[in-house]
Amino acid sequence: MDVLDWFSQWYDAQCDGDWEHGFGASIGTIDNPGWSLKIDLKGTDCDGRTLDRITHNDAHDTDWWTCWTEDNVFRGAGGPRHLSSLLETFRDWATR
Repeated sequence: MDVLDWFSQWYDAQCDGDWEHGFGASIGTIDNPGWSLKIDLKGTDCDGRTLDRITHNDAHDTDWWTCWTEDNVFRGAGGPRHLSSLLETFRDWATR
């Protein structure tokens, strides 16, 4: 399944009338340039799980990404072509 389709289904499954109002997920941009990903884990099947920081760096300044959890939030950041890397890392971690 395409990672965006998977993430859409995962998000929909979390929406219970409360979670989406106080928590949620956000995808934004950063000025490096690149992407940021923030997914609140409270109340999800990933609540309380942790991920030590994992990082990918290549020779090119924009070919990088990193993901980790902090304060019960899955976080990711990466270069402009790595939004799918962030989502795939979340999927791999969340379904483990």
